[in-house]
Amino acid sequence: MATAAPAQVAHAPLEGAARVWGTIALSAATFMNVLDTSIANVSLPAISGDLGVSSTQGTWVITSFAVANAIAVPLTGFMTQRFGQVRLFMASVILFMITSFMCGIAPNMTTLILFRAMQGFVAGPMIPLSQTLLLSSYPRAKAGLAMAMWSMTTLVAPVMGPLLGGWITDNISWPWIFYINIPVGVVAAAITWTLYRKRDSATHKVPIDGIGLALLVLWVGSLQLMLDKGKELDWFHSAVIVTLAVVAVVAFAFFLVWELTDKHPVVDLSLFARRNFWSGAFATAVAYGLFFGNVVILPLWLQQYMGYTATQAGMIMAPVGLLAIFFSPVVGLTVAKVDPRRYATFSFLVFALVLWMRSHFNTQADFWTIMIPTIVQGVAMAFFFIPLVTITLSGLTPDRIPAASGLSNFLRITAGAMGTSIATTFWENRAALHHAQLVESVNTGNAAAGSVISGLGSSGFGMDQVLGQINRIVDQQASMLAANDLFFGSAVLFILLIPLVWLARPQRSGAGAGDAAAGAH
Repeated sequence: MATAAPAQVAHAPLEGAARVWGTIALSAATFMNVLDTSIANVSLPAISGDLGVSSTQGTWVITSFAVANAIAVPLTGFMTQRFGQVRLFMASVILFMITSFMCGIAPNMTTLILFRAMQGFVAGPMIPLSQTLLLSSYPRAKAGLAMAMWSMTTLVAPVMGPLLGGWITDNISWPWIFYINIPVGVVAAAITWTLYRKRDSATHKVPIDGIGLALLVLWVGSLQLMLDKGKELDWFHSAVIVTLAVVAVVAFAFFLVWELTDKHPVVDLSLFARRNFWSGAFATAVAYGLFFGNVVILPLWLQQYMGYTATQAGMIMAPVGLLAIFFSPVVGLTVAKVDPRRYATFSFLVFALVLWMRSHFNTQADFWTIMIPTIVQGVAMAFFFIPLVTITLSGLTPDRIPAASGLSNFLRITAGAMGTSIATTFWENRAALHHAQLVESVNTGNAAAGSVISGLGSSGFGMDQVLGQINRIVDQQASMLAANDLFFGSAVLFILLIPLVWLARPQRSGAGAGDAAAGAH
């Protein structure tokens, strides 16, 4: 059980212009943070090419940020008690700007991954604390409105991320996807310090669970490294992968034992005794892993095999927030009246529909055919976070909500990183399989293959050029079929997740919508 925080001084809500400026500043910091989880997606081919690595290695730019961020999130409660909400939030914003600059000047992929991990780690407290400070700025009766305003920011950022990332990559250069954080951070930090410096929370010294933290870093880091390097090193035929798997399993076992017996655990595992917590947290984590894995694959496929520029791929990804921005306030204001399990079920069904639609893409699919499922996905996004957070945190006393929010966010972010690695590995493996199957049918006995070969030959191509062209067509088809497999499998998994949501008990009392929303994202 986590230690109780000292008695807090209740600050009066902000009024008028101060509340507006406070909302803008806190939302800007959140925007900058969430933007960085999606802005690099469409820039991966450019970053990988510029730094001379494969696109698979390029995905480390995403996973290194996510893993470090996941490890930092559960520490927010401990660090808040030691340093105070406002001071910790300011430190997080300032360090985020510094590490963003370092990412931009990184000379090679190794350095970039290191700086991205540092950026993810210092960003950990920013999102939970932006919610906490925002809720303290509004009267309790308007907590739902505060969280609806905040959630709209987290939905606009994924819209802007691919668009900005694509435009910057095509028209300036990819380091600017990181430099763009600096002016936003300066504005957010200046306004926040002006308004909130006299509203800091009480602090007291609490012991840090150093061993628990070390074991957490060890097992999460080993597991993610195993997933990222597996394809490259031929999985369990490699001694490195076997070693990483053993380290991850052993460190996880020790972590469980230590956290369940330590007086001040870094992660409060006793929360898993609550059915609503574990069913909500696991449903959120698996669904987010599926969603994020597919979000990474789509722009890679569009740029590598469909001839899209980074800007065009960004335009395909961007509309995911349009309907989400419209529906999110509705969900935020009605989630207390409607069974959140119904909303979550609806979200999973729409996600499944979107992925089923994508599983029917072919290499002739035009811009609008590819974009329509992205627009529909906005509906699923709106009904995803707030109802699942309400389920996860329902019935908890206010003093346990920060620990529960930290743990559920840790699971979600870790699942996102793992989803990226698993999706890219699955896509490449299925593409290799489809490539082998398609190549078998390319022979003189196949009428279609024969006509393509003779057609290219009569156009003046030499035999080597003909075979090169055919191989390119086979590559394109194989990657398309592999993406279809991934989309269809993900759709099925979303359907299978629905019973997990219904294992939760109906919410009767406990965390209100405002408190629950405070753990959102």
